[in-house]
Amino acid sequence: MNLHALVGPAIAAINPPVLATVRASAGYVVTADGTQAPIYVDYPNVRVQVQSLQYADLAKMEGLTIQGNRTAIYLPGDWNGIVRAGGKGGDLVVIGGVTWLVAIVLESWPDWTKVAVTQQVTP
Repeated sequence: MNLHALVGPAIAAINPPVLATVRASAGYVVTADGTQAPIYVDYPNVRVQVQSLQYADLAKMEGLTIQGNRTAIYLPGDWNGIVRAGGKGGDLVVIGGVTWLVAIVLESWPDWTKVAVTQQVTP
């Protein structure tokens, strides 16, 4: 049962979803100079919910030494943080020109994922 589909409209009445581009990590390639360059598959126009991190979320992140501007994002589908065994560098979420790195998956369900993201410095 997709509980998020049931409560989503009520949440949207208070906190409307925003459009984002989700850049799913697809591994990396090794360039001619020997450095690794990430590969992403872009999914534009994804409706996401941006919310503040809750105390329980912060407790899960305690000790990870993740610094910077952080928030929680609810995304439809299954998304990942860094998966070293799979050679993935973490998915990115771009909202209004600001790029966020999925630092940790807080909740993962078949139809949606809650992630903690850290704002990235973009050139």
